[in-house]
Amino acid sequence: MIEEIDIRDLGVIARATLPLGPGFTAITGETGAGKTMVVTALGLLLGDRSDSGVVRSGAKQASTQGRWLVASTGPVAERVREAGGELDDVNDGRAELLLGRSVSAEGRSRATVGGQGAPVGVLAEVGAQLVVVHGQSEQIRLKSVAAQRHALDRYAGADLHTVLEEYRHVYRRLNANRQELDLIVEEHDRRQREADDLRRAIAEIEAAAPQPGEDAQLTERAERLTNREELRIAAASARESLSAETIDAVDVIALVDGARRELERASAHDSELAALASQIEGISFQVSEIAGELSTYLAGLDEDGARELEIIQERRAELNSIVRKYGPSLDDALALLETGSARLLELDSDDERIEQLRADIAEDQQVADTLAGQLSTLRREAAAALGTAVSEELSALAMAGAQLVVDVTPTDELGPDGRDAVAILLKPHSGTEPRPIARGASGGELSRVMLALEVVIAGTDPVPTFVFDEVDAGVGGAAAIEIGRRLQELSRTSQVIVVTHLAQVAAFAQNHLSVVKGSDGSVTASSVRQLDGDERAAEMARLLSGLADSESGLAHARELLEMAHSATV
Repeated sequence: MIEEIDIRDLGVIARATLPLGPGFTAITGETGAGKTMVVTALGLLLGDRSDSGVVRSGAKQASTQGRWLVASTGPVAERVREAGGELDDVNDGRAELLLGRSVSAEGRSRATVGGQGAPVGVLAEVGAQLVVVHGQSEQIRLKSVAAQRHALDRYAGADLHTVLEEYRHVYRRLNANRQELDLIVEEHDRRQREADDLRRAIAEIEAAAPQPGEDAQLTERAERLTNREELRIAAASARESLSAETIDAVDVIALVDGARRELERASAHDSELAALASQIEGISFQVSEIAGELSTYLAGLDEDGARELEIIQERRAELNSIVRKYGPSLDDALALLETGSARLLELDSDDERIEQLRADIAEDQQVADTLAGQLSTLRREAAAALGTAVSEELSALAMAGAQLVVDVTPTDELGPDGRDAVAILLKPHSGTEPRPIARGASGGELSRVMLALEVVIAGTDPVPTFVFDEVDAGVGGAAAIEIGRRLQELSRTSQVIVVTHLAQVAAFAQNHLSVVKGSDGSVTASSVRQLDGDERAAEMARLLSGLADSESGLAHARELLEMAHSATV
């Protein structure tokens, strides 16, 4: 239930607070005073698209805030808390919820849920569970097949909803399996070619048996063998310089040993020379070791390197072929062995998967057919009852002789909601054939059909708050009075907010708000006043005759109010 809506700089409304509360609230006002801005403000709070055109001329932004009384537990409270918002507990399991929306003159929009900033989509999710808005657009929507089926399903109640949820679960799974099967079958040849290519690649790589880093090692070895002679000459010259094989040659080892002996002879006279001689002895040992390693290196080079180079080049060519096909690097080719095996297993299981999918589809098709049959039965039963109940309401709404027929026709194909085509038909008078309401109902009749549906459906699927924007359009006289009665009756189970221009409707409201237009000489601004007593009678007289102070109008207004009051007691 909406307790209060606060509006700032929205359209022609500079500042207004709407005290709402339970029961039936009527909102009236002169043409151009901004009654529709009240519905616009509520729409913003329910996540409607924003438009900078709603910002009052000269203002930086328009804003609206609504205070709701909701259950402290349940889907609404849970969604608010998920969005980071807070609820203020009141009592008896109820809590206060604040929803807010602002729109800047540049078109930027900001939403708040429970005192915290939130995406506008959260407002829409929460609002869908709190309020149903009926206006001209809803009357148009009621002409659609989907909206008519939804209305019937709401009336059918919990039994149908249970079957429908089960059906939708099976239908989604059935569709997903069909799409997967179609994809596999459609791409079977391509997938088979992919599997053959993978199989050849894996076999070729496994036959080559490459090792991580092997290509780099082979490149290094080939470089050494290709330049073997140059390496041999350099190593031999270095070894000869360090340790000559001829007796008369001078080498490093001989020179170092000579220096060591000279220092040792003189070290008896100075201990520092003994330390230096010891260091030279270490150098002599290192040079001897290097000379020995060079001899070993030369011995290795003297082996038959030509054959080894040939073998290495053949192996490099083999690895290069693998890299060209499955690279760009040897590591990529090795990775293909790991990923390719898993992918090949998936591709090779296509036939098995196709068989499993076909079995699942057949089973789900049977279950879906059974559930769709149950939905059809429940809808036909509900359709008969809904048609009878709404027809009785239409009779009370000054459409005596009108009959609503809800036609349920099974189709050949299953859809997201079963296989039923639902059509709401209206027989305006006895002796006429029922026609689709899209073609057979005037604007005023469509308004009354919509109201009658909501009154009847509220018995099985109550909604916390209904907002009707000029539901009485095209209606007058006795029909308007009956609309007022039915709105008052609907307010016994739901909060009802009605924007109206008819006194016959407003008379049945327990709470009457008037959007009042004022002027400061340059800018027109509107505000909202709660009416009672003489003020309400004057507003009712204005609605009836256009004259708020007409004695006959006031008398008629008071008579209408007394009639409505006695009817609701």
